[in-house]
Formats: sequence, structure tokens, C-alpha cells
Amino acid sequence: MLTAFTAGLLLITVSELGDKTFFIAAILAMRHSRRLVLIGVTAALAAMTIISVVAGQAVSFLPKLYIHYAEIVLFIGFGIKLLYDANRMSALSCDAEVVGEAKEAVEQAEKQLPKKKTPLSIIAEAFVLTFMAEWGDRTQFATIALAASNNPFGVTVGAILGHFICAVIAVSCGRMISGRISERQLTLIGGCLFIVFGVLAAMEGS
Repeated sequence: MLTAFTAGLLLITVSELGDKTFFIAAILAMRHSRRLVLIGVTAALAAMTIISVVAGQAVSFLPKLYIHYAEIVLFIGFGIKLLYDANRMSALSCDAEVVGEAKEAVEQAEKQLPKKKTPLSIIAEAFVLTFMAEWGDRTQFATIALAASNNPFGVTVGAILGHFICAVIAVSCGRMISGRISERQLTLIGGCLFIVFGVLAAMEGS
């Protein structure tokens, strides 16, 4: 279980820092109560993690050989894609495109909601925006792959803790560090980490 916990924690923490959901949380925290935003964001990420782990457990009923090779291809494929993306990025600060997408998502949501917001509406806005941004993200597929071949409880706890750490950083000091985050470095680290997990998966089956 410790291996599953560590894998979930590392993979999510590295992948989510500087991601779209990170900046959505940071932008919302500049406009609303940080506590309410943190509740909504954390609830959305926890819900997504649980859904992914359940999906991973469903996948685990497939033949083990298929799961094994699918896990290797998924992790190494994501790793190569991230390294390729990092090679095309500027070495300076965060990715303006990701920040722009996060701002646009928040602006559209704000227009559709009443100007006078209640605590519940703020939590709901943070939940929906985060959940939609995270759906289909590489971390969702990574969580499914981890849960298919590792202890589901360990993956769940590790992934939720990783998401919570990133959410706390985004909500508490996202504005301060957003200009200092090197998306290129984070993407490089994430790519290397995905490849390491792919290699480890291959070695376990050999």
C-alpha cells in the first residue's frame, strides 16, 4: 500500500503544479473566500480521484497481461509527450496559454452567476470549474492506470493528498508564485516521472 500511496502522491503533486486547475484555484481565490474556494476545489479533485480509482478497479478485471502493457504504454507515452511539450516551451515563468485558459473559464462562469454570491455558490463554482478542467486530464488516466495495478486505497489517499497540497499552494500563494513557476521545468520533471513509472511497470512484469 505504501508504494501505491507514494506513486499517487508523487505523480499527482508534480503533474498538477502549474496545471489549469492550479490556476483556476488561484484566480478564484483572488476573487472569493480562500476557505470556500479550497473546499470546492478539494471536493472536486477528491471526487475525480475516487471516480478514477473505481474505473481503475473495473479495468483490473481485464486480463493482467493487457493491463500490464497498457500501463507501460500509457506512462511512457505520456512521459514522451510531456518531454516533447517541454522542449517547445520557453524557459521563462509559467505557460501564458494555460493561465489564459484558466482565466477564460473563470470569466465565463462568473458571467453566468449572480453578482451577489453565497458561500454555497462559491463552493459550487469552484467544484464545477475544477471538475470540468480535470476531466480527461492526463492525471485522471494516470490515476486509473495506477489503481488498476496497485492498492486502490493507497492510490486514493496518495492522489487526494497530492491534489490537496497543490490546491493549498494555489489558494494560499498562487498569485505570488504564478509568475515564478517554470512550466517547462515542471513539465520536464513530470515527463521524466511518467517514464520512470513506465519503466518500473515494465521491470515488475519481467
